[in-house]
Amino acid sequence: MMIELSQIPPRRALRMHRNLLLVLAMALGCVNVAQAESADPETAARAVMTEFLDAFNAMDPERWANTLQFPHVRLAGGTVAVYPTKAEFVKEMDLKAFAASSGWHHSTWDDMRIIQVSPTKVHIAVIFSRFRADGSLIASFDSLYVIELVDGHWGVRARSSFAP
Repeated sequence: MMIELSQIPPRRALRMHRNLLLVLAMALGCVNVAQAESADPETAARAVMTEFLDAFNAMDPERWANTLQFPHVRLAGGTVAVYPTKAEFVKEMDLKAFAASSGWHHSTWDDMRIIQVSPTKVHIAVIFSRFRADGSLIASFDSLYVIELVDGHWGVRARSSFAP
């Protein structure tokens, strides 16, 4: 379904434009996640999601952990993983081993829909895809991410995925 820009309420259109500009500024390196944290919840959550995937694709567990809240919860593959602290998360994340065992090279967000927002929490329904180095698709998965603001820092508190 296509929506004409004139059908979008002016406040919503302004927020959409601001979010798009912030994500573009982050992609160009003009703005970082810390700067985005002062933005409205939707903008901050999108900035966290962008950095989350950039850090994951860079195979940088420390940087990736900076996008999370602790304790951090992941529901996937029929299990519930709870990471009580950043140090424990980083210690358990061997992204090079994950890449070697799965053939994974990088992931993309294919769809990201904010479904609920409060001043301190955002729920985002996403679809992401995993790819091999040659660009071929491994698989795509539906997920739900819960982004929270804690002590001035926006981060992923929990994620539930249909990925293994």
